[in-house]
Amino acid sequence: MKFGTFILQVSPSPDLDTLIIDNTLNEAMLAETLGFDAIWLTEHYFAGDTVYADPVVFGAAVAAVTNRITIGLAVVQMAFHHPVKLAAQTALLDNLSHGRLIVGTGRGSAYNAYEYMGFGVTVGEGRERMMEAEELLLRSWTEENLDFDGEYWKVKFPLMRPVTYQKPHPPLIRACLGIDSLSEMAKLGRPVLMGIEKPGEYRSRLNLARDIMLDESLGETIIEHFMENTWVRKSVYVAETRHQAEQEAIEAFQLERKHISDARKKFNPQDYHEDLPLPPA
Repeated sequence: MKFGTFILQVSPSPDLDTLIIDNTLNEAMLAETLGFDAIWLTEHYFAGDTVYADPVVFGAAVAAVTNRITIGLAVVQMAFHHPVKLAAQTALLDNLSHGRLIVGTGRGSAYNAYEYMGFGVTVGEGRERMMEAEELLLRSWTEENLDFDGEYWKVKFPLMRPVTYQKPHPPLIRACLGIDSLSEMAKLGRPVLMGIEKPGEYRSRLNLARDIMLDESLGETIIEHFMENTWVRKSVYVAETRHQAEQEAIEAFQLERKHISDARKKFNPQDYHEDLPLPPA
């Protein structure tokens, strides 16, 4: 079993951005010193709920000041990226880190309409863009003389340089919050990143994924790869007593959720009504 730390630093004011970015980089170095196996970097824009905004650029800074720890992107919001540009950036980061990169992908938060507006993308296109972008990203990493004719991107180029450090490419995992997305990835034998808080649910979802892969006759090698490279995000807080942990963690958690909720109320269009379940707690 491996342990990572999710570095999602909120900046409540533009005046604090530089200080919190510096502190976040120090946190990444401390995580390596403490023996964590990975750090996970998020991607959010415009509201300060991910102060460094761009995990690829910040990941390069982390690579420069660490030597061992894995740098995970959790996740790249694929709807906001040109896949060829992202392929070049992540290939460079893979080389700078000497193969310490994991690329996690997702469509982007449908609750944050203002992020989509900032990149000129409609919320409804998020999933379709993600699917096409993932395909083009993978092919950009691995193919020569690529000629891609998609709905959103039509590109042709001889070879991606730099080539990736890891072969055939960096690990590519997808964020899966629900059963449907987990099932989709299990059918392909692709590892996932899950956000689970309920005790026991992680085991039941892994068992479901294993059953699906067996039904698809994917073989033990692929199943073992899925199990060993799937990550789960879970909130953990350590204190002297359970009461102290609950009091301190709940207060910090509520401040973070309030910041995110206030940003959505402030920046989302007034006529934007999400036909969605409540965001994960």
